[in-house]
Amino acid sequence: MNKENIEVIVIGGGHAGCEAAAAAARMGVKTLLITQDKAKIGEMSCNPAIGGIGKGHLVKEIDALDGLMGLVADEAGIQFRLLNRSRGAAVRGPRCQADRKIYREAMQKAIASQRGLTVLSGTVASFVSENKGPIKGVCLENGETILAQAIILTTGTFLNGVIHMGDKTIAAGRVGEPPSVSLANDLRRFNLSMGRLKTGTPPRLDGKTINWDILEKQLGDERPEMFSEYNSKPSNRQVECRVTYTNKEIHK
Repeated sequence: MNKENIEVIVIGGGHAGCEAAAAAARMGVKTLLITQDKAKIGEMSCNPAIGGIGKGHLVKEIDALDGLMGLVADEAGIQFRLLNRSRGAAVRGPRCQADRKIYREAMQKAIASQRGLTVLSGTVASFVSENKGPIKGVCLENGETILAQAIILTTGTFLNGVIHMGDKTIAAGRVGEPPSVSLANDLRRFNLSMGRLKTGTPPRLDGKTINWDILEKQLGDERPEMFSEYNSKPSNRQVECRVTYTNKEIHK
């Protein structure tokens, strides 16, 4: 890879980073996607579902703009449902449960096949700029400097990230991966206000420990609606979900 010809650098290989990098490359500019671990591109670290109320519209819009998520979700979907089907079209929400492994592999394949897009494993430590002037590139933790005309920041939960597990708080971008502390500190020199958002991730349960017979069965749609206009039916065998509910004892 000739790093002297890079025009756009995208920092972070999550959902937003993949879309931003692919979109830039489709526009004909030489794009570099920098992420901590190439093998984690497309990782579904929270609830392995795409879409839902409000969010399903966004996936449809991404597909209309020739994006990746709708195509990849259709390829990885194992149950499709249109939420709020009985209501008006404006509030309906397409959603699919996705196979995490298939989704990750499909997104990595899409990124690898995008012409003009290169992926680099690394961690960005700081920006290249003079006297808080325009940002001209990035410095990696290994000391390497890469210049570009534009930098797109899609770091997700990694900027100075922490994880709360019960009474424990650990520094992490997500489970098993370090946070981006140096880059977060460097952003402060540009007088950018930093905030923190919180998300909750449900626990993973061993299916062998669950009494499935007492749970409410939830089937997918008989005629699934795909996210992408290019697809008409699911690629995988469809599975059922089971539903349970909390009670007053749980909320104590």
